[in-house]
Amino acid sequence: MKSHLLAALLCVLAIPGYAQDPACARSYYQGTAPIVANARLAQGATELCFTEFAVMHSPLSRAAIWSAEHLTPSRVRAARSLQRADAFHPDSRLPSKDRAELADFARSGMDRGHLAPSGDMSTPEAQYESFTLSNIVAQDPDNNRHLFAGIEMAVRNLVERRGSLYVITGPLFTGAKVKQLNGRILVPDRIFKVVFDPAAQKGAAYVVNNEPGTAYEVVSLPELEAMAGLVFFPSLPAEAKASKLPLPRPELRGRSDRGIEKSAERVLNDLSRAAQLLTR
Repeated sequence: MKSHLLAALLCVLAIPGYAQDPACARSYYQGTAPIVANARLAQGATELCFTEFAVMHSPLSRAAIWSAEHLTPSRVRAARSLQRADAFHPDSRLPSKDRAELADFARSGMDRGHLAPSGDMSTPEAQYESFTLSNIVAQDPDNNRHLFAGIEMAVRNLVERRGSLYVITGPLFTGAKVKQLNGRILVPDRIFKVVFDPAAQKGAAYVVNNEPGTAYEVVSLPELEAMAGLVFFPSLPAEAKASKLPLPRPELRGRSDRGIEKSAERVLNDLSRAAQLLTR
């Protein structure tokens, strides 16, 4: 009952003001874009269509509210064959006063973190588009390069195991005070990645703090909707939204992963020594 009431309330609060572009529809489940129910974020929001993903951009944050993708096994396999070619650039479709610029991130100590990741893109054109700053958020470097990269990899592997998945990634501004880059770009305190399996009619989301470390949580779609002020799959019945999809652990590599392995090894060594002492 609570999920029904929440969905109804969010739909009532949602402010239209943007028209869904048919070119974006292939990135959405049943061709329907998520609803922006947060009145401040909805104001002036612009839908931006790319070859393999779609973005809802906010002039308030000068960043995406969400970025949506439809991932398939064939697309994931094609993406693996491409070499990454960094090409960050502003989105010329947006007014300069509303968009992020390369200078906003310079010497900030923050990474330009992809929402729809370049590793999901199956063509050079799509990969280039993924470096558009309207698809970027200010992200902690350790988080971007380790934990979130591991989540992205886990999702791609899940696509190959389960088949077609719809993925929506975005920032959360849940703190009492929001930081800014260059007085222009809002820095999210958390980042989410929604994964929905249309065959199983189940979904769930990873939620991580925008900070160093390996901690994350998996929440249901209704839980994340309440946090984000969004309705992710408007055509999906409330019962299906409440069905939580099991999500795999992030496939951590690099420094963070080695740290976890070393910690586990130390724990095992300590337990072994303790057992030896008890048997003497």
